[in-house]
Amino acid sequence: MRFMMMVKANDNSEAGAMPDEKLIAAMTRYNEELAKAGVLLDLAGLQPSSKGARIKFSGGKRTVIEGPFAETKELIAGYWLIQVKTREEAIEWARRAPAPHGEAAEGEIELRQLFELEDFGPSADIDRARAGEGTSIEEVARGIHQSLAKGVRYAVEPLSNVRRQMRGGVQIL
Repeated sequence: MRFMMMVKANDNSEAGAMPDEKLIAAMTRYNEELAKAGVLLDLAGLQPSSKGARIKFSGGKRTVIEGPFAETKELIAGYWLIQVKTREEAIEWARRAPAPHGEAAEGEIELRQLFELEDFGPSADIDRARAGEGTSIEEVARGIHQSLAKGVRYAVEPLSNVRRQMRGGVQIL
């Protein structure tokens, strides 16, 4: 089961303030624990919404809306993507995370389960994915786990830098 642990933004993260050294050290230790346990698939800190955009789909048209976006508490400041055996294990990992904006600040991590191929009904495209055309998520996860086993080097750097989305699936670079 894969879960995304999403760190909710606050005024400081939306202002582009970087975490202090104490929080970076705590996050690094936590990220290393996730990697050593073999559950970490990906992680990243996100830039403020002022550097982002939204694409609105309506009536067959696409409209670009430039950031920043209101409702800071609804925005995401970062995430971890983990693969565990149960929802309870995912909750326990989220509970062990350092307070995302420091121990003295209010913060929140939202935990959401990802859909897996098994969650979808029969269809030609899903059957093709199940048959292994392209690279499976399991192969991607194994490749990332093997890379992480060699040592976590980044506290908030995206592991997504080591992969590239391709037409037939995901390829490890």
